[in-house]
Amino acid sequence: MKTKKIYLIRHGQTEYNLQGIVQGSGVDSDLNATGQRQAALFFDMYKSVKFDKIYTSKLKRSIQSVQRFIDAGIPVEHYSGLNEINWGSREGRKISEEDDAYYHELVKKWGEGEVDLPIEGGESPVMLQERQKPVLDKILSREDEKTVLICMHGRAMRAFLALMLNYHLKDMDKFEHTNLCLYELSYTGNMFTVDRYCDITHLKPMEEQ
Repeated sequence: MKTKKIYLIRHGQTEYNLQGIVQGSGVDSDLNATGQRQAALFFDMYKSVKFDKIYTSKLKRSIQSVQRFIDAGIPVEHYSGLNEINWGSREGRKISEEDDAYYHELVKKWGEGEVDLPIEGGESPVMLQERQKPVLDKILSREDEKTVLICMHGRAMRAFLALMLNYHLKDMDKFEHTNLCLYELSYTGNMFTVDRYCDITHLKPMEEQ
């Protein structure tokens, strides 16, 4: 049986996250000091896990979040299929009241099932998931990789979790996320189960400061 353990994380905080600036797939920002601290704490808690492979998007904030594992010698592959959704014309700019209203209306329509509705100048959830599926298929086809670490992005993570767990895309917002949160999943060979949901236990030292 092709069993696997998947550790799926969202990237750490960037200055754009902090300032409320839309990133998406077209903005390649770095982690800020908080994001680097989050990444260090995640590494400290999970460095003993024997990861066979790391998969990330091609964006720096995703790669930097797992750089300590890469530096420890774990092989890594980067895929644009794991990049954040393309937020279109709003990428790289601070969220205005108008943008916020547009975003909430768009997410509402997605939640009502209009998942083929794209962002102005960007992608739809269906388009996002279509580029994710070949990457997931590749990961699942590699039977020798029993324990895998994947680092990606907020909206992309929601679509990816829906894909893995066979949820309709309209229900993807059931999957909460925050910077450097963890979903731990087990794959039995034909289905996924969630062992840990949006876990941030590793970030507790930051709350105590």
